[in-house]
Amino acid sequence: MSIRIPRGTQDILPGEIEKWHFIEEKAREICEKFHYREIRTPIFEHTELFLRSVGDTTDIVQKEMYTFEDRGERSLTLRPEGTAAVVRSYVENKMYGDPNQPVKLYYMGPMFRYERPQSGRYRQFVQFGVEAIGSNDPAIDAEVIAVAMSLYKELGLRKLKLIINSLGDRESRAAHREALVNHFKPAIFDFCSDCQNRLEKNPMRILDCKQDREHELMKTAPSIIDYLNEDSKKYFEKVQQYLTDLDIAFEVDSNLVRGLDYYNHTAFEIMSEAEGFGAITTLCGGGRYNGLTEEIGGPEAPGIGFAMSIERFIAALDAEQITLPIKEEIDCYLVSLGEEAKDYTVGLLQKLRLSGFTAERDYLDRKIKAQFKAADRLNARYVAILGEDELKENKINLKSMETGEQSEIALDSFIEKFSELNK
Repeated sequence: MSIRIPRGTQDILPGEIEKWHFIEEKAREICEKFHYREIRTPIFEHTELFLRSVGDTTDIVQKEMYTFEDRGERSLTLRPEGTAAVVRSYVENKMYGDPNQPVKLYYMGPMFRYERPQSGRYRQFVQFGVEAIGSNDPAIDAEVIAVAMSLYKELGLRKLKLIINSLGDRESRAAHREALVNHFKPAIFDFCSDCQNRLEKNPMRILDCKQDREHELMKTAPSIIDYLNEDSKKYFEKVQQYLTDLDIAFEVDSNLVRGLDYYNHTAFEIMSEAEGFGAITTLCGGGRYNGLTEEIGGPEAPGIGFAMSIERFIAALDAEQITLPIKEEIDCYLVSLGEEAKDYTVGLLQKLRLSGFTAERDYLDRKIKAQFKAADRLNARYVAILGEDELKENKINLKSMETGEQSEIALDSFIEKFSELNK
């Protein structure tokens, strides 16, 4: 019986992985422009980190985490999201003492959630995210959103919708919480068991319930916007003003609730409106998480960030029929005839590569016609042909695969001449 890939995972093969490389490199370029620096954290963390930060009433903690005990009987969890680990590292490594504040970081890597696999959703998935920690300025909220929008637009996505909301500060959320409890409590047993458990612990999570989303009380639930105090209102107005200043179009959606407990003030999602994209339209989500550093054991340090799925990014590109400008060619393919010529190409190939060229040769003892076909399949720009006679006469033939033009070059100056051709 053959062993197959685990459900909810995927192999990213040559021919597809180049898209990932292109997106990842573009993300790094944009982060450099916005002065965000890369951070890499472990793939697993102590389970307590996610219980404290993500929230024990969330679907992630209750249903989706990959948790296990190691041989020292410590409970560890494969990271289901990136923010908690970055904030843990920020606190543990005392980045709050860095004179350059806020600390602006980005990450890329696999996350793990035990979800029902479907189009655009995997149990192992890759996220790119940024975190800006140490500033309460609403301008940094707009900047974080601008990072995400810049990446999408630079790669050609146009059918995007940015929705934003304010979840308010603690005072606003407390007033909204009380209103939600009073609203749902009389009919709470009409709702699923998860919603019943959330009523007292975190009633805002009820608004995010997929099972009861069509219930009449969902449509009339109190809006957080109506419970924002003056400080929260002013903060949200500033975020909107800065987005407008940056020419970033947005819609305010008072029903937007992010799926993690640590969010407050600004929350946002970027969605694809491309035809045929699928049922899951969210490409990116994020928000502000003031108070998270204290929850993890550090000093007060307000923060904001986002995470985007690379898998959904690629799906959105496909839905808009965008082809990335990926180089799918090699500079030179070495064709050899005869044993001595074949042996010589081993060293010549290495010299080409060390000179900065992508180069390849035959490793299957194929005839000359088959070697040319291999060069064609690899989209070789040039083919260099070396036979026994050429080797004795210290020369090599170079053919342009685009024009068909062929020239004879002295073998001992081949690398130099080839470099001149490709300046």
